[in-house]
Amino acid sequence: MAFGLSSIFVITIFAISLTNLAPVSLVLARKPCRFHAIFNFGDSNSDTGGLSAAFGQAPPPNGFSYFGAPAGRYTDGRLLIDFIAESLGLPYLSAFLDSVGTNFSHGANFATAGSTIRPQNTTLQQSGFSPISLNVQFYEFNDFHARTQVVRKRGGVFEILMPKKEHFSNALYTFDIGQNDLTAGYFSNMSTDEVKAYVPDVLNQFQTIIQYIYNQGGRYFWIHNTGPVGCLPYVMERIPVLAGQIDDYGCASPFNEVAQFFNRGLKKIVEQLRKNLPHAAITYVDVYSVKYSLISQGSKQGFKHPLRTCCGHGGKYNYNKNLGCGAKVNKHGKEVLVGAPCKDPWTYVNWDGVHFTEAANKYIFERIVNGSLSDPPTPLNMACYRN
Repeated sequence: MAFGLSSIFVITIFAISLTNLAPVSLVLARKPCRFHAIFNFGDSNSDTGGLSAAFGQAPPPNGFSYFGAPAGRYTDGRLLIDFIAESLGLPYLSAFLDSVGTNFSHGANFATAGSTIRPQNTTLQQSGFSPISLNVQFYEFNDFHARTQVVRKRGGVFEILMPKKEHFSNALYTFDIGQNDLTAGYFSNMSTDEVKAYVPDVLNQFQTIIQYIYNQGGRYFWIHNTGPVGCLPYVMERIPVLAGQIDDYGCASPFNEVAQFFNRGLKKIVEQLRKNLPHAAITYVDVYSVKYSLISQGSKQGFKHPLRTCCGHGGKYNYNKNLGCGAKVNKHGKEVLVGAPCKDPWTYVNWDGVHFTEAANKYIFERIVNGSLSDPPTPLNMACYRN
């Protein structure tokens, strides 16, 4: 395999001969990391069944492209976290909240759709945002960490389905969260300046959670920044902007500028965490850039519909917040599906107005896995090395 700058190191030795003493540089390849588990924290971009377990399954046609049925994911197939698990040779992550058919021997997923970093003072029904914010996800992890080791001692199937103690220290801890913190502000009628004003507090809370996990033995962190929310139909339909605020590719610039503001702050937090946590290897992954490239240049990669929703109903973007993907209406005493999926989801970037299609997720993964969009430029399979 090819190794990047982060996957090699150089040592100098002295080659001794009868006539001279000369330094010789040898380049030795580092071995790829062996992560025995993944523990994921986030929102719907990486939820593999958490919200579905707590509030009802993501309805059909979610999951139909890959799983053939709903699989707890708000897309037609696999998410970035699924491709990450595949790449590391691990099974897909079971949601912590799912009690049916779960296997936690290789990690657990604490993400739920609608989650934020900062707790929201509303209910899911009122706002659409999950009560399982990042601090709650940490509480779940904290409890999971302790209880699994007690349960494993029962032996038998309990020992098989629970992670080993050492897996917590050699696991990869993945994070994809923050998008909903920004949209929550806008949906509460805040101005861009007001949303920006609370971003530092959001990021401080994120930093605290990373430190907590480090204190429990976590050492390897893979952190995604947030994507271009101004390119998502559910944002553009709900919060109108002036014509002059629409960029060349149809996205709402003010919302993308806030996302970039968040990302600059997140990167600084990561840099500070590297100083504070001397034994941690922390990789910051710029998913914003590759997601925006899907909108701006996706047609070159076979994505014919950069902004239009695959699964939805009506409107400029085939999106209606009241009649979403899978929605049915009663016509003449019969239920009729109006939130139907497109026939060619692999040509769409957006699945349901909020989330990306499996094809888009695969595209993103293939561009972040080699580390070219990471800081430091660390491939996924080398994320256990501190630079």
